[in-house]
Amino acid sequence: MSTDTETILAGVRAWAEDNDVPVDSIEDSEIVVTLPGEKKLKTNVAVSVFARTAHLQAFVIRHPDENSAEFNRWLLQKNLKPGPVAFAVDSLGDVYLRASVPREYLLDELDGLLGAMLAAADSSFNELLLIGFLTGMKKEWAWRVGRGESTRNLAAFEKVLSGDDNEFLGTFGEADAEPPAVSADRESESAGQASRAPGQSGARLEQVSEAPGQGASDASADDQRRGPRR
Repeated sequence: MSTDTETILAGVRAWAEDNDVPVDSIEDSEIVVTLPGEKKLKTNVAVSVFARTAHLQAFVIRHPDENSAEFNRWLLQKNLKPGPVAFAVDSLGDVYLRASVPREYLLDELDGLLGAMLAAADSSFNELLLIGFLTGMKKEWAWRVGRGESTRNLAAFEKVLSGDDNEFLGTFGEADAEPPAVSADRESESAGQASRAPGQSGARLEQVSEAPGQGASDASADDQRRGPRR
């Protein structure tokens, strides 16, 4: 590893310390910073330094349970807007944000790049949930209401989930320990185990309330792996 790379990574770490955000060194040429959000509680950004460029990548949300065409159309339309970051999907359909910059300019542009990445992840999260995971969210809401469980992890979507359009309301009761499976839960091959609220679909509802401190279900390990879902 060259001194230049060491200096760049040290600069990223210094930025993280100055801004009071967690940082983790993954390997000699990569470092991960964890940015706090509102709609999406946290966004992990992997900063990787290569011979000529530096790449930033953040996991946003896993592949949709439904409405894949609309979901992907939404992402493509967002990519038409000018800006330093772009949405991308992997072979599984999971969604990421990516940005690249010549390595010598990374530290000068780091604050703006990380700010743009956080803004894109945070502002897109709830919209993507509504497009790709609405049925699962309806079922979880109905299950929670039927059992008298808290719905605060879905508070941001109350107007959508609590009305007549939720066909699952009234179909669950206290005897239902778990709701019907919405879709097979696929964990990343590198993901560990993490707790999840009963009935939570592939959306990984790690946030949900627009008001800080309004509660959220635990983030799945799948949300933290694979560039940088960790």
